[in-house]
Amino acid sequence: MTRNGPAPRVLLDGLSFPEGPRWHDGLLWFSDFYTHRVQTLDVEGNTQTRALVPQRPSGLGFMPDGKMLVVSMLDRHVLAVDNGVTTVHADLAQFAGGPCNDMVVDAQGRAYVGNFGYNKNEGEAPRATRLVRVDPDGAATQVGDDVMFPNGMVISPDGKRLIVGETFAQRLSMFDIDAGGGLSNHRRFAQLDGCNPDGIALDAEGAVWVADPVGLRVLRVFEGGRVDREIPLGPRGAYACALGGPGRRTLFILTNTSSGPAMAGKRDGRIEAIEVDVPGAGWP
Repeated sequence: MTRNGPAPRVLLDGLSFPEGPRWHDGLLWFSDFYTHRVQTLDVEGNTQTRALVPQRPSGLGFMPDGKMLVVSMLDRHVLAVDNGVTTVHADLAQFAGGPCNDMVVDAQGRAYVGNFGYNKNEGEAPRATRLVRVDPDGAATQVGDDVMFPNGMVISPDGKRLIVGETFAQRLSMFDIDAGGGLSNHRRFAQLDGCNPDGIALDAEGAVWVADPVGLRVLRVFEGGRVDREIPLGPRGAYACALGGPGRRTLFILTNTSSGPAMAGKRDGRIEAIEVDVPGAGWP
């Protein structure tokens, strides 16, 4: 396993809690939780606010026509943003057992959305939940077997597999995706004891980059659990990552000093970046 090498460079700081990074149209798109903004970052370091989400933005994705989808965490909605106009694409309140969080959108415009499963920040006991699939027309359906605090998600280039980070089970899990978008055959991709996987990114060799906020690092992991590379970030935790930039060979890493509501009054969040050898693949 490779640990040495250059440290990531800081592209942007002064954020509250950046999450949900997506590379789209030559820009890095991301949510900043506690300022309620979806923003973009260009290669010259310029930012632009693209949407305001009062109930806290999280996961992002794009429909085939370019329309942006945004998870609104606290009211458990998926919003659509089209030419600056924001509408409710889907209401997930009846399905989500806690705030909604990350999301991946496939080539057909189907969105897979995770949720906490319980109200973590109000002291409820942890419990398993299920993912929610939102079809392009906004219809919502529960899919997949029980998952424990599902977080980052990616879809393979052939559209037939979904990998999800189960944060508090310390593992990456995998599902088969059928032609209608259903999920089946829930199985382990990698057990990562000592790692709480948050955001993830898939590369062209089938490895998954994993943001680990507890271990203060990102890991490159193959199916079965072999860790090929570790990028230490201490004393900062990694909460999300994405592959983008020229050739999708830039790993963007979203870091912070901690997480939770206490971060609302701080501006410790950063976006960092490092070049990697293997390009990104699949969705997002």
